[in-house]
Amino acid sequence: MSSKLSRTRLSLVLVAMTLAGCANYSGLKTEGVSLDAKSLKAGQSLTGVTLSPAAWPKSAWWTSLGDPQLDGLIREALQDSPDMQIAEARAHQASAAAYAADAERMPTLDASAGVSRSRLARDQDPQGQGGAYSTLRNLGASFNYNFDLWGGQRDAWEAALGEARAAEVDQQAAQLTLAADVARAYSDLGQAHIIHDLASEDLKRTRQMLDLSKRRLSSGIDSQYQFQQTESLEASSQASLIDAEKRLNSAKIAMAVLLGKGPDRGNEIPRPKVLQASAVALPSVLPAELLGRRPDLIAARWRVEAASKDIDSAKTQFYPNLNLSASAGAESLLGDAMFGSASRFFNVGPTISLPIFDGGRLRANLDARDADYDLAVAQYNKSLVKALGDVSDTINQLRDIGRQIGAQQHATEIARQSYDTVVQRYGSGIGNYLDVLSIEQQLLQAQRQLANLNAEQIDLSIQLMQALGGGFQGQTLTAANATPATQHN
Repeated sequence: MSSKLSRTRLSLVLVAMTLAGCANYSGLKTEGVSLDAKSLKAGQSLTGVTLSPAAWPKSAWWTSLGDPQLDGLIREALQDSPDMQIAEARAHQASAAAYAADAERMPTLDASAGVSRSRLARDQDPQGQGGAYSTLRNLGASFNYNFDLWGGQRDAWEAALGEARAAEVDQQAAQLTLAADVARAYSDLGQAHIIHDLASEDLKRTRQMLDLSKRRLSSGIDSQYQFQQTESLEASSQASLIDAEKRLNSAKIAMAVLLGKGPDRGNEIPRPKVLQASAVALPSVLPAELLGRRPDLIAARWRVEAASKDIDSAKTQFYPNLNLSASAGAESLLGDAMFGSASRFFNVGPTISLPIFDGGRLRANLDARDADYDLAVAQYNKSLVKALGDVSDTINQLRDIGRQIGAQQHATEIARQSYDTVVQRYGSGIGNYLDVLSIEQQLLQAQRQLANLNAEQIDLSIQLMQALGGGFQGQTLTAANATPATQHN
């Protein structure tokens, strides 16, 4: 009797240990909390900036820059650039993964049929004779279904679907980035032409000075040393022109690369017009609506949602699961008995499974999904902070650069007038060589600085269009407009 009691106690202890050892996810949780755009203050940084509901860029925002040729180049890049092909392929990959996750939720039904002909050797023949022939015919079907009792498979599918939608938005972001890169490269090409013009004009001026210096040397007004200085200046101007030509060629090649074409494509692009900088203004609903206008922010929010669904899916793996498998068919050595009752077979096998002890594999998997969620939230927060920073920094630079250009235009005009006066005096034999040299360098520097400021203003205008989302609107992506969970428990 005591032996039976001991076995009963041992059984109870084993049952208790088994239940205590069942896999569970107690103590695991996420830490990531999404930032609220309203909590990021930008009022002081944007003080004095014009606000207008119409300040959001249009989808073809580059047309406001005033050069129709740019429109054709951007459309060419969007069609032929390898960058867009890569973004499209990634979106396709994510879509295929979502399709596969959806397929995992469905039952499977397979059918098979076969005929095999065999000849027995002597040692295979029970009668020990060998040489017997047989034909085995079989026909069957199998069915399998995993009951999604806790919605884990659906959660996995929704997570994959979220990733697919994020990849689709990434494709839109790639289009915006490419369009901005082409516009900026086009502006750089125009700037390279302007710098080349300034270098050519400078070489023309130095050659004029060299001619004047030669005449003054012949008249005994200047020394050989002064003439050699002018020769050196003319040689430096030639070097500057060569450098400008190098920069121009590089700008053409950069354009060709963005268009997805060979280097010769850049030589076919006519000289750009002088682009027009956009007005300095911001939407009156910033930063609230920026969340639905920036594709990178929308993609980041989709990934937060996808990571949340991955956590839900991982938790269901701790619960009991039910699977049903069945098969039926017929198998016979005789063709006329193929569908007889003796040849038919079937089996049905429902299975219930419960994870009890797995060495911590399920907890480790859930912990990794929690970390993925925290990472997705952190990346979203980073994208949001960067987005507001991009807008604020660009708008402030644009606001101030207009005054810089005005002051530099005035300085350039004064330098030009001074140069004309001093060259006239120098040609008349009454000017000072050092004055001519100094004023010429001042004029060249002022012209280059003005050209650089104009180019920077265009570049900042393009950056602002990109920072405001480039005309992208995510209203049709309803799930992306939902506020992500601040914490996943």
